[in-house]
Amino acid sequence: MLFDGALDSMNRAKQGFTIESINVRNEVISNSLIKAQNIFAELQRSLRMKEGDEFPDTMFQLYDFYSMKLNEANFKKDQEPIDTVIRLFTEIRDAWAEMLTKQDVKAERVTPNTASGAGAGLSLRA
Repeated sequence: MLFDGALDSMNRAKQGFTIESINVRNEVISNSLIKAQNIFAELQRSLRMKEGDEFPDTMFQLYDFYSMKLNEANFKKDQEPIDTVIRLFTEIRDAWAEMLTKQDVKAERVTPNTASGAGAGLSLRA
């Protein structure tokens, strides 16, 4: 959902360039890009950083690069950096989506617990 939210925000920023009123255009572009940057910051916070683990470090740097490009786009009111981030980020989102569709995770049917109290009978097993 975060991946799609970032892409939606960047596309909304691009649509903002078509607005005639300069004040409204700048506000739509800025707010949309800031929202995408906030999503990238959240994605960075969600990484499990471990010494010697290359993947989270690489992803952290990619999210940082995306935020930097969006900051540039916001400052200059230029669409090109947004297009670059959309292109690169879409590749990552599509790779994650493909990986998830290939996973064979099946929910396990669980018989409810007859105990009483908050959460009684609930199971989070998958």
